[in-house]
Amino acid sequence: MSRRSLHNPAPAAATLRARLDRARGAAADAATDALLIGPGSDLRYLLGQAGGSFERLSVLVVPARDSSGAVPTLVLPALEKPGYADVPTDELGIEVATWVDGEDPYRMVADRLGRNPGRVAVSDTMAALHVLRLRDAVAGAEQTLAGPVLRQLRMRKDAAELAALRRAAEAIDRVHARMGEWLRPGRTEAEVGADITEAIVAEGHERADFVIVGSGPNGASPHHDVSDRVIEAGDVVVVDIGGPIPEGYNSDSTRTYAVGEPAPGVADTYAVLQRAQSAAVAAVRPGATAHDVDAAARDILTDAGLGELFIHRTGHGIGLDVHEEPYIMGGNDLPLEPGMAFSVEPGVYDAGRWGARIEDIVVVTADGVEPLNTRPHELTVLPA
Repeated sequence: MSRRSLHNPAPAAATLRARLDRARGAAADAATDALLIGPGSDLRYLLGQAGGSFERLSVLVVPARDSSGAVPTLVLPALEKPGYADVPTDELGIEVATWVDGEDPYRMVADRLGRNPGRVAVSDTMAALHVLRLRDAVAGAEQTLAGPVLRQLRMRKDAAELAALRRAAEAIDRVHARMGEWLRPGRTEAEVGADITEAIVAEGHERADFVIVGSGPNGASPHHDVSDRVIEAGDVVVVDIGGPIPEGYNSDSTRTYAVGEPAPGVADTYAVLQRAQSAAVAAVRPGATAHDVDAAARDILTDAGLGELFIHRTGHGIGLDVHEEPYIMGGNDLPLEPGMAFSVEPGVYDAGRWGARIEDIVVVTADGVEPLNTRPHELTVLPA
């Protein structure tokens, strides 16, 4: 059966209608006849509902602007239709076409694409099960990804989206402010992680999507989860946590803690990391590129002899997905624009010993940057 979030606030119909109109225009600009949007964050962006279903095809057919009068159509299994009851399809000008087991939904989609479409774009995360059968049903069309079309819309957050991201950031900051309640010697990472997970929901999130508690040598693995390792006095601990608030927008913030006084040299290395993160945030402004922001952090770490310990990009976009465009990394010459929201999170990882990362979500403003996370950036030393 399908899996979807229930009772989540959705944008107003006028907002969704404007998004659909822009999506149709973006498809036309990309010389694409239609977007085929399956369940996921793109669908939620356009309809206010992420949908669900795996083996049964659910898809929003979005014809490009000026496509001979064609209108968007939501093709659904009949048993999934009740899950879309809150979508204002009439106000959005969307037709709903349902099918039952034994019928061919791929042919239904093809029929709504008209004669001989030249190019269709499918959701980046659509299952191959559906992508391949849609390709067979529309055999004459070039099949591309919808992500490059929709990212132009989703990268630039509107006022309501930015307000939701601020609420998410404030909620995750409240969790970091409570870290002293849980992080102490003698407890396992998993025990600390369970407390954090509970607090993420208590502080206003729908759920915890990820909880990283990397103590001691585990902190040198950027995507460590939690383990049964017992936290020891003197450990440096990386805590990277986040998840969605009910509106669907995500938090993601990392702070690094020491449980008692850390080993010699840690403070000096951490001070360089803090300077690098601050410089990267300061580099954010309209017209700067994603590459520029990455370089601002990476150059400081490299000059200090720590460049080889920084093994990932400086940041990623955030919104309805935790990771989305724009990606803040070397070689990405995308100019930053007001409304773009992304993480700034350089780290240093000394394999087998310890690691550290500092992460804020920031928003590009008309003349600079707005950091959404406001917890202290210093290495926080908790009682051992």
